[in-house]
Amino acid sequence: MGLYRIRVSTGASLYAGSNNQVQLWLVGQHGEAALGTRLWPARGKETEFKVEVPEYLGPLLFVKLRKRHLLKDDAWFCNWISVQGPGAGDEVRFPCYRWVEGNGVLSLPEGTGRTVGEDPQGLFQKHREEELEERRKLYRWGNWKDGLILNMAGAKLYDLPVDERFLEDKRVDFEVSLAKGLADLAIKDSLNVLTCWKDLDDFNRIFWCGQSKLAERVRDSWKEYALFGYQFLNGANPVVLRRSVHLPARLVFPPGMEELQAQLEKELEGGTLFEADFSLLDGIKANVILCSQQHLAAPLVMLKLQPDGKLLPMVIQLQLPRTGSPPPPLFLPTDPPMAWLLAKCWVRSSDFQLHELQSHLLRGHLMAEVIVVATMRCLPSIHPMFKLIIPHLRYTLEINVRARTGLVSDMGIFDQIMSTGGGGHVQLLKQAGAFLTYSSFCPPDDLADRGLLGVKSSFYAQDALRLWEIIYRYVEGIVSLHYKTDVAVKDDPELQTWCREITEIGLQGAQDRGFPVSLQARDQVCHFVTMCIFTCTGQHASVHLGQLDWYSWVPNAPCTMRLPPPTTKDATLETVMATLPNFHQASLQMSITWQLGRRQPVMVAVGQHEEEYFSGPEPKAVLKKFREELAALDKEIEIRNAKLDMPYEYLRPSVVENSVAI
Repeated sequence: MGLYRIRVSTGASLYAGSNNQVQLWLVGQHGEAALGTRLWPARGKETEFKVEVPEYLGPLLFVKLRKRHLLKDDAWFCNWISVQGPGAGDEVRFPCYRWVEGNGVLSLPEGTGRTVGEDPQGLFQKHREEELEERRKLYRWGNWKDGLILNMAGAKLYDLPVDERFLEDKRVDFEVSLAKGLADLAIKDSLNVLTCWKDLDDFNRIFWCGQSKLAERVRDSWKEYALFGYQFLNGANPVVLRRSVHLPARLVFPPGMEELQAQLEKELEGGTLFEADFSLLDGIKANVILCSQQHLAAPLVMLKLQPDGKLLPMVIQLQLPRTGSPPPPLFLPTDPPMAWLLAKCWVRSSDFQLHELQSHLLRGHLMAEVIVVATMRCLPSIHPMFKLIIPHLRYTLEINVRARTGLVSDMGIFDQIMSTGGGGHVQLLKQAGAFLTYSSFCPPDDLADRGLLGVKSSFYAQDALRLWEIIYRYVEGIVSLHYKTDVAVKDDPELQTWCREITEIGLQGAQDRGFPVSLQARDQVCHFVTMCIFTCTGQHASVHLGQLDWYSWVPNAPCTMRLPPPTTKDATLETVMATLPNFHQASLQMSITWQLGRRQPVMVAVGQHEEEYFSGPEPKAVLKKFREELAALDKEIEIRNAKLDMPYEYLRPSVVENSVAI
């Protein structure tokens, strides 16, 4: 009983306010009270009022709310509700951060994170069960294509729960940028439809509007040996390179190449031999675009790491050897310039295919979607791991639906311009699923497996490891607040169900690839949750942010190849131009690269989310320390980059997005 001070916060996005009335109830451990005041929530505003409650409520557990409407249901985006009890009592926060629709009653639990074990009286048990029951109806597993990891059910944007949709500012920016990209494409097409493309410089005709400084440098220097090798270390796809432990079996040396073999073996003995193997592309069906057959290769590149940190190519093999056929040619830097250039273009095109499908779509977007759906199905909003992870799941489902309906759909962008389109992209995704290992999602293990620890010129490796460690300490701080012993981990049924849902259901039985089906200790929880957050933040950023820089100049990353891989070394400029994408394919590649690769004006940097899902000083202190460590890393990278000829920015915390949102 006594006077309660109530504050209600409404979101700032367009349409977040509501013309409908909102009624509130306070639910305490010893009673419930309806508040007579009715609200009309205003966009971006906090509404405050005081109310006298005659009943003794005890410690507050929930705020219940109902939005009533007469003629039109006007949805309301509620950030949070806070309540300060009689006298000088502490203010209690009830986080919401979701849309309120219809006229049903919504219960918001007090913001302290609680596992089942931290609720011995079962005060929140019914709420947990009812919330998950409702969520499982909304968040259902689907299967976009047989043989792939699972995704959210629903083929269209309107099939998604409203809380997974873009808010208005994000939606408008995305759709306006798409319209601009299509307008640029139309202009480029109209300007070039009657012109002949005879020289590599002709690609400059479409290289305009919004290009980055690094993209311009790539255009000017893309033929250089060092830049070619640098991309495997720090480019848009830094996850394919590995240190060689033996010469690949596929590398067959024709007569007369004994000196090359000796050079490779010498680098191997010195630990300076690296390889980038694109065998995954072998056997993938190439696209047919407008009745014209496109082509794929499955290259192998052997590179040597110089004392100055430069990674230089030594040999390129474009195809795997075939029984009964002559060994495929080995292309060398000493070959005729056009032959060597064409071989490098084939490597860059193959890297583009694997990057967009395996590294970006599968390991970034689709993996994050598994985490989203499993989290929403298995962890109630009161669970501390839900509160920890939920900021890193924002907008992922909508951007993935947009990808499935626009980029990789039938007659989508991939079918129009990619050599892996027309069904090859799905075939590739299925085969790449076998390489979704637990260790490959955890930089300390992945970088060790690939022999990149200690490579001073691999700024990706250095920054990924640092960011992982910072996220791990953040997760460890929250885990230590709620799991005092390993037994508490084992005895958390919601946590165990969540882990099992990811591994056995979402990833379709990934325990044989190292993913856990249960979590038995606190350090296991920290590692698993860190993997989830890093996948949705740093790992996605590392393969997303480089697209505009490295793929805008089309010869450096051809979306398709129109002639078969060369089997001789007599290539001419005409051969190269006839192999690279035509002007329409190149223009469309650049337009999509600009739209998806540009810096997003509506973005939240990692750890900088405004939502406060946790109540209490302890988790806020953990978040504060996390942000301080991110700021320190950001400054260190800034200082390092100032000394570099080519700065590496893609894992700088100020540009890493907090979720897979683009």
